[in-house]
Amino acid sequence: VQLQASGGGSAQAGGSLRLSCAASGGTFGSYHMSWFRQAPGKEREFVGSISWSGSTTNYAESVKGRFTITRDNAKNTVYLQMKSLEVEDMAVYYCAVCAARFAYCSASTSTYWGLGTLVTVSS
Repeated sequence: VQLQASGGGSAQAGGSLRLSCAASGGTFGSYHMSWFRQAPGKEREFVGSISWSGSTTNYAESVKGRFTITRDNAKNTVYLQMKSLEVEDMAVYYCAVCAARFAYCSASTSTYWGLGTLVTVSS
C-alpha cells in the first residue's frame, strides 16, 4: 500500500485547510485509517482515526471539535478537514493504515505511512 498525503500549506490562525491522503494498492476500503502529526522537536502525535466504513471516528482531545476525518472509499482517499487552526497545529501531517482493531489505532499499530504534508499556521 502506498499513501500520498497532500493539501498542506500555509494558513492563518483561525483558518482552514483540508488534507487528502490517496491510497494505491491494497484494499483501501477494508482499512481503518489514521492521521498523525509531528511538530519540530516533538514526538509524533495521534490526530484521529476513521473506521473502514467511515461510520466511526476518534479524535485527539487537542483537535476534537475542530478537525473532521472523512473518507471516500470509491476514490481510495481519506480526508482531514481542519478548521479554527491554531499555531500549535503547525506540523507535518501523516496518514497511515491502522493494522489493529479500531479502538487500538495508534502509531504503534499503524503499518503503511505516507510521506507527510507540511501545515504551517501563522498568528
